[in-house]
Amino acid sequence: MALNESIVSRRSRYAPGPIRRLRRLGPWLIRAPWAMVGGFLVLVALATAAIVAWPNAVPWGVYGLIVVTAGLFLEPRFLLVVYVGLFLALAVTGAALGEGKVATTGAQVVTVLMMLLMIWLSHARAQVGVVGVSGESMLVDMRDRLRAQGELPPLPPSWQAEVALESAYGDGFAGDFVVASRSTDGRTLEIALVDVSGKGRDAGTRSLLLSGALGGLLGEMSEDSFLQSANNHLLRLRWHEGFATAVHVALDLESGNFTIGYAGHPAAAQFAAGSGRWRMLSGGRGPLLGVIDHAVYPRELGTLRRGDALVLYSDGVIESPDKTLGDGIDRMLGRAESFVRTGFEGLAQRLCDQAAAGLGDDRAVVTIWRT
Repeated sequence: MALNESIVSRRSRYAPGPIRRLRRLGPWLIRAPWAMVGGFLVLVALATAAIVAWPNAVPWGVYGLIVVTAGLFLEPRFLLVVYVGLFLALAVTGAALGEGKVATTGAQVVTVLMMLLMIWLSHARAQVGVVGVSGESMLVDMRDRLRAQGELPPLPPSWQAEVALESAYGDGFAGDFVVASRSTDGRTLEIALVDVSGKGRDAGTRSLLLSGALGGLLGEMSEDSFLQSANNHLLRLRWHEGFATAVHVALDLESGNFTIGYAGHPAAAQFAAGSGRWRMLSGGRGPLLGVIDHAVYPRELGTLRRGDALVLYSDGVIESPDKTLGDGIDRMLGRAESFVRTGFEGLAQRLCDQAAAGLGDDRAVVTIWRT
C-alpha cells in the first residue's frame, strides 16, 4: 500500500493552544462554583488592600484582571455576586484614596464597563450551555472533525490523491468541505466535494452539520442515489438559504472506471494522457441540493487510465467578479498544464493558492491521478 497524501491548507492547521490545555481544569471549576466565588472575593479584598496601601505602585488594572478571569469561568448568577463585591471594593477604594490616586474616576468607569461586557459574554455562553473555555474547545474539536472527514483513505500504489481546503480570509471554518470513503473490499473510492451556501464562518455551522450527515451516507448508499439522499436530507432540514452544491465521484480502483454526478456544481476536469488534453466532464448535471423535491441526478461515465488525472473544485477556484466562468476555467487549466510533465503532486494546493477569487472566497480542490 502506498501512502495517500492529503494536503490541508496551511492556514487551516492549528496547534493545540492554552484553550485546549485548560480543558481538564474546566470541569473541576464548574463543579465548585461557590468555592470559586469565595476565591475571587478574596482576590478582590487583597487587590483593594494593595491599592490602598501602595497607591503609586499597584495599578487599577488588577481589578480588570479579576473582572476578565471571573467572567470566563463563572455562570451569570455567580458572576453577579463577584461583581457586586468588586463594585463595592471600587467605591471603598475611591473613597479611601480620594485625590491620592490618579485617574480614579476614569479607571472605575472602565472597570464597570468591563464588568457589563463580561456579564453579557457569560450570559451568551450560558445560553448554549457552556462555561469557561469549554465552548472554544468544542469549536476546535468540531473544526478538527470536519477537517479529518476530508482526509482521503490509503490508496493502492498505482493511485494518488490530494485534498486542499482554504477558507475565506483564512477563517477557521469554511463552507466547502470534502468527505471520502473506501468500500470494505477496497475496490471503490467515493469522494464528495460540497459547497454550502455562504462562505467562511457564516457557512461553518451548516458545513459541520451537513458533513456529518453526508459522511454517513457516503459508502452506505448506492452511487446513483447518493445525491438524491443528500437532497432529501437538506429538504428535511428546512434551512433558510439552506442550499448546497456538490460533486460526487465513485471510482473503481481496479479498472479505473468512474461515475460522476453534480448538484449545481462546476464540472470536473479530466486530463487524458493519451491525447495530452484536458476536457470538462459536463454531463450528469442536476439541480442544487435542498431546493427541489424529488430531483433527479444523472451520472456521467468515464475512465481514468495510466497517466490520467481528475480535478474536482469549488466555485471559488474559478469565479472572479471581473471574469467569466469560462475565463476562470481556462485560467485553472493553464495552472494545471504545468504539472502534466512533472506529475500532479501539489496541484491541489497550487490551484487553491492561485484561485481566481483570491482570499475572498472558500476554495477546495481534490485531485486524483493514476500512475
